[in-house]
Amino acid sequence: MASRAPLHALPGFVAAARHGNLSRAAESLHLTVSALSHQMRALEERMGYPLLVRGARGVQPTAEGRQLLDRIAPHLDAITEALQPFAARRDNVLTISATPSMASAWLVPRLGAFLAGHPALEINLQSDQRLVDFGAHDAADVALRIGRGHWPGVTAEHLFDEWLVPMASPALVDRMRAQGDPPLAQWPLLGDPDGEWLRWFELAGMAPPAQYVAVFDESESHHRAALAGVGVALGRITRARLLLDAGQLVTLSPRRLKAGYAHYLVHPPRSEGLHSFVAFRDWLREQAAEHVAHVAATGRTDDAA
Repeated sequence: MASRAPLHALPGFVAAARHGNLSRAAESLHLTVSALSHQMRALEERMGYPLLVRGARGVQPTAEGRQLLDRIAPHLDAITEALQPFAARRDNVLTISATPSMASAWLVPRLGAFLAGHPALEINLQSDQRLVDFGAHDAADVALRIGRGHWPGVTAEHLFDEWLVPMASPALVDRMRAQGDPPLAQWPLLGDPDGEWLRWFELAGMAPPAQYVAVFDESESHHRAALAGVGVALGRITRARLLLDAGQLVTLSPRRLKAGYAHYLVHPPRSEGLHSFVAFRDWLREQAAEHVAHVAATGRTDDAA
């Protein structure tokens, strides 16, 4: 008689295939990476062929693994959904999802004050660029996301707009002023990921640059390059606020361009019954109002020329 398939390993396989990363998959299942790896080896031995290809950047399902994933994942999802009404969520624990840049530059520096005011609550912060699947078994209760606010099946509450302003390191400013302080278009400019420089120069009534010294495909590298003195970034106020307040970056113009996206508090209907969520939402509204007031007080927040 053939040995029974290790059914307990199937959720681990699905999590690994979906996350593309054993560490994140293990964390989502509250397992160690070693335990999850052992489950995957046992499952592959039982199936008789490899299910995952392991590489430097994570794991990917093989062709056979993709077939298995397509067959079993819908059934596991259905079981999880069926059990959802019976799953007890601890009211004193709140799982928050935020992008890495939003978490490190804006949320985390404020969390200490929130937890000090709510000592009975526990925060579980998930830092990820991907949109949250609120229906998953390890789903967050609430997410902070940047976008246009149109996400189906959830409530998206506008927190504050994003504003873009030219910013550079003090060392670069000193160097350019020593060269006669030329017009901004002649400074070493960093091409922004969303191509907003052209809008900024148009609204400022200035000619755009002939070229950029460097172009980055994501905002984190864009801001880091400005901090390192590589060039001038059209930076996000939210991302750079701590650096600006500390003098590590300085703005080069009072004119700020309103981005085509904004920051939102996103949550599914189930979260509204959690005391931890209500406390966090109320506190976050206060923090958002303070941020809006700070931005308004430190520069022009209109996008009209």
